[in-house]
Amino acid sequence: MSRRVVVTGLGLISPLGIGTDNNWAGLVEGRSGAGPITRYDPTGNSVQIAAEVEGFDPNAYLGPKEAKKFDLFVHYAVAAADMAVEQSGLTIDDSNSDRVGVVIGAGIGGLPLIARMHSALVDKGPRRVSPFFIPGAIINMCSGVVSIRHGAKGPNSATCTACSTSAHAIGDATLYIRHGYADAIIAGGSEAVISPLAIAGFASMRALSTRNDDPEHASRPWDKDRDGFVMGEGAGVVMLEELEHARKRGAPILGEILGFGMSGDAYHISAPAEDADGAIRVMRLALKDAQIDPDKVDYINAHGTSTPAGDRIETLAVKKVFGDHAKNLPVSSTKSMTGHLLGAAGGFEFGVSLLSVLNNIIPPTINLEEPDEENDLDYVPGEARETPVEIALTNSFGFGGTNACLVVGKPDLKK
Repeated sequence: MSRRVVVTGLGLISPLGIGTDNNWAGLVEGRSGAGPITRYDPTGNSVQIAAEVEGFDPNAYLGPKEAKKFDLFVHYAVAAADMAVEQSGLTIDDSNSDRVGVVIGAGIGGLPLIARMHSALVDKGPRRVSPFFIPGAIINMCSGVVSIRHGAKGPNSATCTACSTSAHAIGDATLYIRHGYADAIIAGGSEAVISPLAIAGFASMRALSTRNDDPEHASRPWDKDRDGFVMGEGAGVVMLEELEHARKRGAPILGEILGFGMSGDAYHISAPAEDADGAIRVMRLALKDAQIDPDKVDYINAHGTSTPAGDRIETLAVKKVFGDHAKNLPVSSTKSMTGHLLGAAGGFEFGVSLLSVLNNIIPPTINLEEPDEENDLDYVPGEARETPVEIALTNSFGFGGTNACLVVGKPDLKK
């Protein structure tokens, strides 16, 4: 029997707030984190809205000298990892450092820093390119800095699978612990690319909502008037441990990772397959790994981006996988409140699923006023719902047809 993996710490950063408590309060309240872009002047652009993190001070975590070396996505990763490690209570020292790893990814990484350094090169010449440019922008530096900061000398890796990134990071970390490569791993993802180049790129694909006059209602998964996603930013990081390792030291066990699945669409660079094949298979693989029947799932935290095709196809996949149970299975999209955190989405939404299991509360899908005819599941519209949640499933689907699914259960589900 493989080693069981539990969660002992959680760190969340999103447009709803900094820290787990602030985020959970915003989700249960049904509050939107979207608004006009303030990072730069978007006047004249087709997209002028995003979901920005407010009030974050990187100096509080890294100090001014270190913070200057790295782009914002690294700052978020460090902060969220600090939160997860602190809650876990795990002391990392010479006695265990080689058994503690880090797997934190990003879907895009330091694009804003890349753009700034390119401008410096063009405008002022190569001498104005920072010596910290490369380490400050590369995706694996989230894991690198967190590893250095906490002295974690075990597996050190980074995933980069678009919007599935941090779900894959948590899944990979789970496999590493199951197979004995480590006893504890800090895992998740981070993203911060609200910038002129990134917004222009997604806008040119017509992936983003252009509801500039009403940003709080722009992210509206499954609604017939949805017109694309709202770009968000943030991080979701967990401390994972082998069950007996956590029990032995009296750690707070928040939940257990019951299952993990991965699949590929092999269909299109940005669109999901019309028959939902990849989404169907990834959920079935996660349920098989968890060794549970579909009707045991109490809640799905959906990928639910608010794109016309994506929402419809995820609904189809849920129907195919869950059959008659789909009619009674609550499915909600917290992206309706946070926007799309891209590479951080899977880690953040795994954290949301964990909190739903812990608190027996399902966050709502806000802005869902009139679903399409094909979107006919229970999307928990408008208000959070108190109901028993023993097992939750969360989906992450990325460009390139890369899919991940995680199943989390109550900490006492299996003795």
